[in-house]
Amino acid sequence: MPKYQYTAQNEAGKRVKGVQEAADETDLYQRLRQDGLFLLTHKEKTDTRTRKKIKTKDLADFCRELATLLEAGVSLVRALGIISEEENLKANHRLIYADLQKLIRQGVALSDAMEQQGDAFPELMIHMFRSAEASGKMDQTAFRMANHYEKEAKLKSKVSGAMVYPCILLALIVAVVLVIFTFVLPQFEDLFSQMESLPPTTEFLMWLSDQLVTNWLQIGIGAFFIMMVILMIFRIYKVRLMRDKLLVRMPVVGKLLKTIYTARFARTLSSLYSSGLPIVTALQTGRKTVGNLYIDEQFDQAIAGVRAGENLSAAVGSIDGFVKKFASTIMIGEETGSLDAMLDSSAENLEYESEMAINKLVSLLEPLMIVIMALIVGVIIVSVITPIYGSYDAIGGGY
Repeated sequence: MPKYQYTAQNEAGKRVKGVQEAADETDLYQRLRQDGLFLLTHKEKTDTRTRKKIKTKDLADFCRELATLLEAGVSLVRALGIISEEENLKANHRLIYADLQKLIRQGVALSDAMEQQGDAFPELMIHMFRSAEASGKMDQTAFRMANHYEKEAKLKSKVSGAMVYPCILLALIVAVVLVIFTFVLPQFEDLFSQMESLPPTTEFLMWLSDQLVTNWLQIGIGAFFIMMVILMIFRIYKVRLMRDKLLVRMPVVGKLLKTIYTARFARTLSSLYSSGLPIVTALQTGRKTVGNLYIDEQFDQAIAGVRAGENLSAAVGSIDGFVKKFASTIMIGEETGSLDAMLDSSAENLEYESEMAINKLVSLLEPLMIVIMALIVGVIIVSVITPIYGSYDAIGGGY
């Protein structure tokens, strides 16, 4: 039930303020009259929960436990109570699950209770359970959601795991460059100061080394502010749109990213459509899971086309950023009348291909970063050695 902030007057004529749950304004008036209060003013209190978003792996665990308990015949209220009382549960999650139990006891539907938790639960899960409430397949939907988020967590884990080595290489490049500029190059300063002229690259490197040694604090602060400015720039809508458009159109990386984006959308669309949600609602929810603003923007036209009677395959095929065979698979499903099965099969295949795409991305990054490190070190070595050999030649020519 909604909560109302009210101002009332008691029998002694004193004004009283408070918060009261009530079905509507009439119910609020009657409840206050029972307490000897006369309602003066009131307004509905909006829910201002700002719960933290639950991680994908935790969502999978929650859905798996909920599905198992519901399948065993445990009531929804009791199942949530059991889940919220687990020993190793995070404090934030315990609070959310306990609040779900409280709301359901008051007669609120599970999907609405999830929606009231702020950003804790994703929109996909809320829509799935809302559909399950209408069909009565809560346990099946919970199992499907568990599988969905387990696969999503697995994919995210592969991405983060695959990026460990490139991140180590990047940190190593930065460390090597800093060591060279702050400890190695200063050792040659006395030698180079005795030479009449130095190559431009050597002069620049020695100047940069001197700046890093003497003004390291100012440079560090400046670098930090530059990074903050860059991050702020990439939050601008048009900049993000151009960046995401460039990503899907890059020669090699773009093709791999398309596979990853399509796999995310295919899995979400398959889950939503198989649960009985209208295709337009499924598209509106699925677009938010892609993770690319350029692709997301194209869904407005695709959804308008579906509403106008256009086939789903044609609408999806018009989106630049998805692999073409995805639309072909949907077309086969439409022609054979087995769209849900084709979507599920396509999601499985694309998820496997996305794993391969991640491996290829890493295999491209690793040698590229090694080459970059080799070039940086090579330029520094050549810039140092060249004037030294030049001085030897000058000495040899003098005899």
